[in-house]
Amino acid sequence: MQTGEPSRTAYSAARYRADHQELERGAVFRDPLARAIAGDGSAGGYLDDDARRRMRLFIAARSRYAEDALGEAVAAGAGQVVVLGAGLDTFAYRNPFPRLRVFEVDHPDTQQWKRQRLAAAGIEVPASVTYVPVDFEHDALELALPAAGLDVGSPVFVIWLGVTVYLTADAISDTLRALGGLAGGCEMVFDYGLPQADVTPGQQAVAAERDRRLAAIGERWISRFTPDGISDLLHDNNFRVVENVPALALAQRYLGRTPTATAGPQLVRARLGG
Repeated sequence: MQTGEPSRTAYSAARYRADHQELERGAVFRDPLARAIAGDGSAGGYLDDDARRRMRLFIAARSRYAEDALGEAVAAGAGQVVVLGAGLDTFAYRNPFPRLRVFEVDHPDTQQWKRQRLAAAGIEVPASVTYVPVDFEHDALELALPAAGLDVGSPVFVIWLGVTVYLTADAISDTLRALGGLAGGCEMVFDYGLPQADVTPGQQAVAAERDRRLAAIGERWISRFTPDGISDLLHDNNFRVVENVPALALAQRYLGRTPTATAGPQLVRARLGG
C-alpha cells in the first residue's frame, strides 16, 4: 500500500466477499455486512467470469476456515482474537461470542479509512473492539499488542489473511516471533503464496495478470513459500503445524467437489508449542 492511502487489495477482498453473498448467496461464508462496508461495484473486473468465481470462492472459503477454527478455539477457552491486517474484515462487528475481545491490527491509514466506511454504513463499533495501528515492516507487534490491552498471559487466536504475500520474509518472521512470545499460548490461521513453479499453467496466467494489476497500483507479491518452507519457518518460531490446506482442498471441504483449478494462496493452521 501507499503511505497516506488505504490498502486497495483490502478493498478488493471486501468486494469479493460481498459479491459472494449475492452471486452464490453466501453458500460458503455468510457475511451480512460485506456489501455495506465494501460499497457498490464488483471485484476482479480484469478476470474472466470463471476466474472471478474461483477467486470469490477462495476468499469466502479462507474466511470460513479461519472463523470455524476461531470458534473451536473459543470453545476451548480463548477469549481474545487478533486480526492481523484486518482491512475491511467484518468479524468484529458480527462477533457471535459475547466474551471475545477483538484486536484489529492494521496500518493506521487503512484503519482510518475503515472507520470512515463503518460510520458511513451505519455499522456500530462494539466495545469489544480495539484498534491497534501497526506497520508490519517497521513497528514492534510484541509492544503494540500489550500496549493496546491484549492479555499476553491468556490464550490468543490470530487470523492473518491476505497479508503475508505483501511482506518481506523478515517481517513475517518478526511477526511470528512476536506471536511466539505470548505466554498464554497462541493459535493462528494465515495464508501464504506458493512459488510459481508449484502452480498450474492456468494459475500462472491468472497470477501474471494479477501481478500486472498490482504493479499499476504500486503493490506486488513479495514472499512465497513451499509448504515445507512454511512449516520450517513456523517451527523456528516455536509453532507446530496443525493443518496445511491447499485451496483445492478448501473447495472440496465447503463445496463438496474439487474444481479443475482454483485461485489464491494456501492456508495453514498452527499452534504454539513444539
